[in-house]
Amino acid sequence: MIDISSVGTFALGTRRVKRVGYGAMQLAGPGVFGPPKDRQGALAVLREAVVSGVDHIDTSDFYGPHVTNQLIRGALHPYPGNLIIVTKIGARRGTDGSWNPAFSAENLTSAVHDNLRNLKVDALDVVNLRLMFGVHGPAEGPIEAPLGVLAGLQRQGLVRHIGLSNVTKKQVEEGRAIAKIVCVQNHYNLAHREDDALIDELAGADIAYVPFFPLGGFTPLQSTELSDVAKALGVTPMQVALAWLLQRAPNILLIPGTSSVKHLRENLAAARLELPSDAVAALDQIGRRGQ
Repeated sequence: MIDISSVGTFALGTRRVKRVGYGAMQLAGPGVFGPPKDRQGALAVLREAVVSGVDHIDTSDFYGPHVTNQLIRGALHPYPGNLIIVTKIGARRGTDGSWNPAFSAENLTSAVHDNLRNLKVDALDVVNLRLMFGVHGPAEGPIEAPLGVLAGLQRQGLVRHIGLSNVTKKQVEEGRAIAKIVCVQNHYNLAHREDDALIDELAGADIAYVPFFPLGGFTPLQSTELSDVAKALGVTPMQVALAWLLQRAPNILLIPGTSSVKHLRENLAAARLELPSDAVAALDQIGRRGQ
């Protein structure tokens, strides 16, 4: 069995989790919409993740919608005592699969209750408020009202901890003045490094940074340097990309997603891959070209 404890742990709220977790988004159907083609296969991936030591699963009730949370419940409930399930609110899906902002108090409250019901829990471990002011990434916009609603739900005992997703540095600062923020989840990888300074600042404040799309997401990262390093080390480009993130900063928590047990095992194996300094230097060139 793969040992993912070698890269250590980091705080996520009042508990510590292993730095390699699992993101459930890809368990839904195409476009993160509708049910999976292979329900039993999806359940097997979730069970394999937990058996392999994963104690941090990322999800949302707008994946599907409702699909990934129901799969998590079906595969893992009653949940292991050490498992932290992180969900997010702030969007809703259209009947055509579109992603639409949902920031009203009614929408946010309803989203928390949807997550509670479909995960079958009394309180959510961590809820990320996902902002949608920009089409292709973080953009400035007011967060006081929606974050205030989430903080109110926390005071009611429905949410234990609060995080932010798809946010700017300024919004993180504003958010920390309103509520205790335990994590920030943004797009970050070898080629997409706008958050370099933010990651270091959060590390100094003991706040977790959770990058999504470690290999480019819907538009996969293509790089000669990445392929060359992977070939030289005898591993996959995804494993190299994940290992680079783990070595980038101690507060980075990974949530690579897959609907395949084989790929899950490959992703988890990145925990024991230590990149030599010359490989890191070569990989850093990818990000410098993107700046």
